[in-house]
Amino acid sequence: MSDQITLSAPVTDDLIGQRLDQAVSKLFPEYSRSRLQGWIKDGSLTVNGEVRRPRDKLFGGETLALNATLESIEHHKPQDIPLDVVYEDDAIIVINKPAGLVVHPAAGHHDGTLLNALLHHCPDIAQVPRAGIIHRLDMDTTGLMVVAKTIPAQTELVTQLQSREMGREYEAIVHKVMTGGGTVDEPMGRHTKNRQKMAVVGVGKEAITHYRVLEKFRAHTHVRLKLETGRTHQIRVHMSHIHYPLVGDQLYGGRFRLPKGISDDLLEALRGFRRQALHAKKLELWHPETGELVSWEIDLPQDIQHLLTLLKADKEQVEV
Repeated sequence: MSDQITLSAPVTDDLIGQRLDQAVSKLFPEYSRSRLQGWIKDGSLTVNGEVRRPRDKLFGGETLALNATLESIEHHKPQDIPLDVVYEDDAIIVINKPAGLVVHPAAGHHDGTLLNALLHHCPDIAQVPRAGIIHRLDMDTTGLMVVAKTIPAQTELVTQLQSREMGREYEAIVHKVMTGGGTVDEPMGRHTKNRQKMAVVGVGKEAITHYRVLEKFRAHTHVRLKLETGRTHQIRVHMSHIHYPLVGDQLYGGRFRLPKGISDDLLEALRGFRRQALHAKKLELWHPETGELVSWEIDLPQDIQHLLTLLKADKEQVEV
């Protein structure tokens, strides 16, 4: 497998006066704008053999040459890790990620990840940067993810993410009883003291989360959430910020009093829920090859279903 890319294209009349980064996105549409900008900045993409800035204007007739190397993932090994494949064709794979599966190798998780599983399931995906992974779920979050099997599909799906055309809806169980739904529109960035955490910060990146109530219990609420943006830990941080943290969230949850008179089963379930009660329930996107609007919805995992059953029983017992 070769990761080397060698391309060239003339600047046509319709591109006269445009910025270099704008023109290359039209001449080489199979690659994302961010990737092309990186190649301009590191000198991999030249104009008449010269390195230019992304904002430099073009006059027409120049030759753009690209000599770049795609990010190599050869040092990551394929591993036979079972995948719950919800849908697959030549362009995309949609999977239902279980709790405990890390998406991409990182410190402390050098293998045994979704990326390793994808390299085994679909060896050709090694030709796509990051093995086609375009968005992530936290290790202990379950649910739907889409993976691109080709570079054009990856570029198209990244564009949909950035333009907010891709719909992602989640379900969660939070502490305390919500009065109703709403929207959290609070910028996010790295926590100033704990670098393992994200936080609402005044000069952070835009982050918008919509939520609505599905069912209220005595001291908890089952909610549906829709993301407009996709910041790291966004739902967990936003729900904690408005004082409705997710059940089981070890990083943002804090300590909460349990309602009086609950059953031993519910007490055990709440104390033993050691991951955030968060599930990526629905995924909607425009298929990168057919242009058709497609969507998938997946059932809640057993641990969340079990907890909801116990919360409902507790509520009914008190009402009786």
